[in-house]
Order: sequence, then structure tokens, then C-alpha cells
Amino acid sequence: MIRLTIWNEYQHEKINEKIASIYPEGIHTAIGKGIDSTEVEVRYATLDMPEHGLTEEVLNDTDVLIWWGHRAHREVADEIVDRVQKRVLQGMGLIVLHSGHFSKIFKKLMGTSCDLKWREAGDRERLWVVDPAHPIAEGLGQYFEIGAEEMYGEHFDIPAPDELIFVSWFEGGEVFRSGCTWHRGQGKIFYFRPGHETYPTYYNKDVLHVISNAIRWAAPRHGARPVYGNAKPLETISPKNET
Repeated sequence: MIRLTIWNEYQHEKINEKIASIYPEGIHTAIGKGIDSTEVEVRYATLDMPEHGLTEEVLNDTDVLIWWGHRAHREVADEIVDRVQKRVLQGMGLIVLHSGHFSKIFKKLMGTSCDLKWREAGDRERLWVVDPAHPIAEGLGQYFEIGAEEMYGEHFDIPAPDELIFVSWFEGGEVFRSGCTWHRGQGKIFYFRPGHETYPTYYNKDVLHVISNAIRWAAPRHGARPVYGNAKPLETISPKNET
């Protein structure tokens, strides 16, 4: 079983009646109930929990962490960000959703501003599959659509992705790199664009299908752990004459 932790700042749903009506149990719960959980054990963590719900014990027991944040990025303690980064470098998978592009952890792992252009006007979004052989795209057609979403547009200030899986086109004419992967240390990272809080995006079957695929892709494969630092020789080193 893949041990999944879904982290959501869980702020909008508490203060905005419209968002609460869409996600009455929070965005994290909608994702957790909507994904394919046949191989997944789900736990939830939110900003207001002690240590934001991301204690050493929780992270050490997590194979893949999903991150959704928006209005409270600055409230996430740097100590917790460092803790998450350490686990990613050790092999924990990280899936960053939508406005999580501005989260401290994503910017720390990317090393760039992660800025972009945006517009909230209910644009129709068409996500084109540009890497159909990738495991995250398994089971999809050439594209899928979301009827109304917040627009994100290029330039997206990120490092060149290791793999580009989805490119979005929006009704207003913009395009965006919507599905990107990176490796950091032993961990795998997937950024997936859809998911503005005022739209029911996390009930969309294709969006949930992508997230389900990404969980399996990002899970660690438990290969040999790398060894760093001063190393003893495996073979006998013959004496060398120094001149």
C-alpha cells in the first residue's frame, strides 16, 4: 500500500460560503474520497494542526505528499518546509496542486520565483496530453477539458521540467505547462495546474484520474539508499611511488 498524506491549508472553506458549499469537508477530503484508493492509505493534514500536521512521525510514514495551498503560504513554518524538503530528498514523492506553485516548499525545491500570469474569469480549459507514453497520462485520451477554471498563463518561472506531460489551452487564448515532473535527490515531484477553490475541479473524473496516476508514479521504489561522505575502498589500493 502507498502511504499518502494530503495536505491542505484548509482556510478558504472555513471563511467563504461559496467555497464551503463546493467543498463542505475541505478540498483535501474531496481529493481523498475521489482518487483511486485501491492501493492507497490516506491520511489528512492541515495548516491549523500542531506542526501543520506534518510531524516527523507523519512524514516518515508518508510515501507521497499532496500539497494544496493558496492564501496562507506565509503562515507555513520554515521548520516544516525544511522537514518536507529533507523527506523529498530522501525519496518521498511530492504532488503540488494549482496555487501550490507559490508555496514555500515548491519554490524551495525549484529555486525560482515560480511566478505566472493568472485570470479568474471561468475560462474553459483544454489539457493536451503531450507525453502519452508517460505513466501519469495512462488511460487518458488526446486531451480532456474542464468547463470553467482559473487561467494560468506563461511565462511560468520554473526550471525546465524533466518531463512535460500536459499543456493547457484556455478560452482566452493563453497556454500553460500544466503537468511537469522533476527529480530532487531521491524524490519525484509532479506539479499539476487545475484546482482553483471556487470551482468543483476536484470532482472532475479526469483530474482525479491524473492525481491517482501521479500518486503511483511518485511513490518511492525502495532501491538501494545512496551513501555519502568519506568512503573506504572496496578493493586494495596498491602503494604509489610519489616523486
